[in-house]
Amino acid sequence: MSAQAGSPLARYDAAAAASAAVVIGRYSTSFGAAARLLDAGSRRSIRSIYALVRVADEIVDGTAREAGLSDAEILTVLDDLEVETEAAVQRGYSANLVVHAFATTARDAGIDERLTRPFFASMRRDLDPSPLTADEVRAYIHGSAEVVGLMCLAVFLMHEPVDAARRSRLEQGAVHLGAAFQKINFLRDLAVDWRTLGRNYFPWLDPERFTEAEKSRILDDIELDLDLAARSIPELPRRARAAVAAVHGLFARLATRCRATPADRLIATRIRVPDGEKLVIAVRSAITAGGLGR
Repeated sequence: MSAQAGSPLARYDAAAAASAAVVIGRYSTSFGAAARLLDAGSRRSIRSIYALVRVADEIVDGTAREAGLSDAEILTVLDDLEVETEAAVQRGYSANLVVHAFATTARDAGIDERLTRPFFASMRRDLDPSPLTADEVRAYIHGSAEVVGLMCLAVFLMHEPVDAARRSRLEQGAVHLGAAFQKINFLRDLAVDWRTLGRNYFPWLDPERFTEAEKSRILDDIELDLDLAARSIPELPRRARAAVAAVHGLFARLATRCRATPADRLIATRIRVPDGEKLVIAVRSAITAGGLGR
């Protein structure tokens, strides 16, 4: 049910959307810059997805523990967030502004528990101290990143007639772009994940003895994901192409910078793209992807 303009629910919806925008502004300049290349409606929806994802990430990545919560309490907080998210998607309302913003987007775009449950399962896995197996890493990447790409695609395809074949190609592109995003972050955060959080998302290597050959293996896999993701960008609705191309360009640049950084430095330094370079990537993407219109 859509809120009537000027109604209390419409004001609440706007407050929830503004809350999501604050979250993305505080936590990701890169994602925020790409979102600005979207039309206003898509930008609002994508921000709402990112905000919920970010809040869940923060629960498992240390803020709850810093606040004094025990492991059991952190798991309860995460479980409660999942329950509240599913309930809000069903009923169209939450007293949690970030959850409400997500639920509004999910209802409009057809996002349901088929995507939210794998996401929360991956977040829950981060609270398990046992080592990840290769199969668990694949499942983790699907839940923590690939489904987020599929959520964003659902927003881009709202009111967009697509046949089954095109939808399948776009979904594969979203999955590969999400996977590339997550693997790049695994590589950039290898030392922190291992030494601070006790996690190793590359179970076939020893983070304390990270080699050039291992770095190349990881980057070859990331670049394959990026190549496969790039193939579907021209098939996106025009209003989404520039933003997705900008994200793709940023990940590709991060991969290039990681490739040029010696393994022993990569394990000690988080690689980033300077803000000025991000702007160049965004502008180039807006031009080459065909502008910002439909």
